[in-house]
Amino acid sequence: MPQCVIWDFDGVILDSLAVRDYGFREILRGFERAHIEELIAYHHRNGGLSRFHKIAYFFDEIVREPISDDEVARYAARFSEIMRRELSNPNYLIHDSLEFIKQNHKAMRFHIASGSEHNELNFLCQNLGIAQYFHSIHGSPTPKIDLLAQILSQNRYESRDCLLIGDSVNDYEAARANAIAFYGYNNPSLRELGAGYIESFGDFVVG
Repeated sequence: MPQCVIWDFDGVILDSLAVRDYGFREILRGFERAHIEELIAYHHRNGGLSRFHKIAYFFDEIVREPISDDEVARYAARFSEIMRRELSNPNYLIHDSLEFIKQNHKAMRFHIASGSEHNELNFLCQNLGIAQYFHSIHGSPTPKIDLLAQILSQNRYESRDCLLIGDSVNDYEAARANAIAFYGYNNPSLRELGAGYIESFGDFVVG
């Protein structure tokens, strides 16, 4: 049995994809629709990357307009306001994974490492009543590859004793960079990556 399980948040614990799409469309309202939809497609391909990266990408690579770090932060803050308001609804929780977390959080140490903004992520976990199941909760703008390294270092875990459960190729790449076993979930394109793929937590045996 692993010493710790590190969880992605969006798409694994919370079914938030449609709400986050809405958030990007709202904060970028006024730009060309085709450009916004190009960002949404990039967002879907790179679920593990932070909104800070995606906002900068939108300006740097799609509309090709200069943007400062302060402006990126302002867009990200507007996005966070929408997420705090919309995602505090417990109906968005994914009960398949949540039941596994509730039943096993005392047997293993659980952590969250997410591309969601750190303060917003902790706010949502508190509001949704799930924070108590996790030893720590970590979010962006720190990249996920660094979040995993911090969790390993701060808790003195050996990488072989940990696994990451995520729904994007970015999660897989971050796990691989830290020599952590990866299990895909809620994204069939991940079936061939990592140590295995979780169809349902009702059938998932850790060990």
